[in-house]
Amino acid sequence: MKNRWVIPDVHGCLNTLKLLIESRLNLTKSDVIYFLGDYIDRGPDSKGVIDFIMNLQNAGYEIHCIRGNHEDYCIRAWEEDQKRIFFKSKIEKDWRKNGGTKALLSFGANRPRDINKFYIDWMKKTKYYIELEDYILVHAGFNFKINNPLDDVFSMMWIRDFKVDKDKVKGKKVIHGHVPVEMTLIDLFNNNNYDFLPLDNGIYYSNKEGFGNLLAFNLDTKEIIIQPNFDS
Repeated sequence: MKNRWVIPDVHGCLNTLKLLIESRLNLTKSDVIYFLGDYIDRGPDSKGVIDFIMNLQNAGYEIHCIRGNHEDYCIRAWEEDQKRIFFKSKIEKDWRKNGGTKALLSFGANRPRDINKFYIDWMKKTKYYIELEDYILVHAGFNFKINNPLDDVFSMMWIRDFKVDKDKVKGKKVIHGHVPVEMTLIDLFNNNNYDFLPLDNGIYYSNKEGFGNLLAFNLDTKEIIIQPNFDS
């Protein structure tokens, strides 16, 4: 049986991701994984997370990757740093405050421009959203205040509050991450007929009750696999 899994914000927690995929999902090459973005920052091994996902792709597994706001931070900081000699850009300062310093360490980089372009190119190839027959997947959400929410890519990575207009997404359920949500609320949304499902459980909140897990959601069975943080 083919399984379609959605995995939200990993945030550099390589050991947790490996446990989830290798020990909990029993992944086969007939399965599909959709990642919702935020592979980097906050956790200890951003580079390792991307390497692990790349290795799955190179081994022939069907892996689809969406871009999160933390990849957006990294790409823009890297591009801006190409133009500078001494001073940090505003985007670099903002990125560092939001977990970018740990990402730089994992890449062995002192400045954003020291990150190998190979990884920046991989981030740039990620998608802003993925539309399936029954779902629409995105990192943060959509701007339903405009006629076509698919025109606003910034909101797809950054929006924090939205109300689904089902007509504008063809009646499909919106699956997203970005804003950490307590586990009982995620279960509530999953077990009732909501038109959205948030999956980010704040993997980096290791000492906060109801948070600190990496989730995998099965699009067909609605099962949620919970892997506690193994990187803290």
